[in-house]
Amino acid sequence: MIQVLIVDDDVRVARINAAYVAKVPGFRVAAQAHSAASALATVEEVPVDLILLDHYLPDRNGLAVVRELRRLGRQVDVIMVTAARDVATVQDAMRHGALQYLVKPFTYAGLRSKLEAYAALRHTLDGGGEAEQAEVDRLFGALWAAGEPDLPKGHSPTTAELVRQALRGAEGPLSAQEIADSAGMSRQTAQRYLKLLERTGKVRLTLRYGETGRPEHRYAWAAG
Repeated sequence: MIQVLIVDDDVRVARINAAYVAKVPGFRVAAQAHSAASALATVEEVPVDLILLDHYLPDRNGLAVVRELRRLGRQVDVIMVTAARDVATVQDAMRHGALQYLVKPFTYAGLRSKLEAYAALRHTLDGGGEAEQAEVDRLFGALWAAGEPDLPKGHSPTTAELVRQALRGAEGPLSAQEIADSAGMSRQTAQRYLKLLERTGKVRLTLRYGETGRPEHRYAWAAG
């Protein structure tokens, strides 16, 4: 059984998430915590494989918890489960080893798909022997797909998520360059993913006309 620690400052939300986890075969809720200090103490006292970690906690934020776990050398996996939508938080979570970033509100089916993908990845990596690169890529892709269809060849689920978060966190339509700057990638890369998201109906394209020259393409998140 994969032992899961639920960390959320809202007791009611923590209970709901715990109920979701308990319904997924192969997973068990080891404990619940409602602050950063409690989460770190629980990891020291209770065997934990995976933390579902909220970003907004009363004493320290979730990213501070991840950093402290890494500083202490605790080999526990983390999926951020939070309402934080800013790209900087997503990037920071990834840099410090978060496997996934799941934005509230989410459904049981959405969380279950992530847990099942995590279990498959863990089984492959813990199984010993050699894993084919394509299989590892597929499993990591499943973690980051967030319920989206499989991306075309040559597209990274992580990069797609950064573009999505840049759009979701914006107050209005953005240009490809603004999205690239926000997500920390080249304009060409941002354009490639924006075209894909537009084709799949996730992004809405509008044109802004200036006094001269070609109209500027502006992008806004259209999906729920």
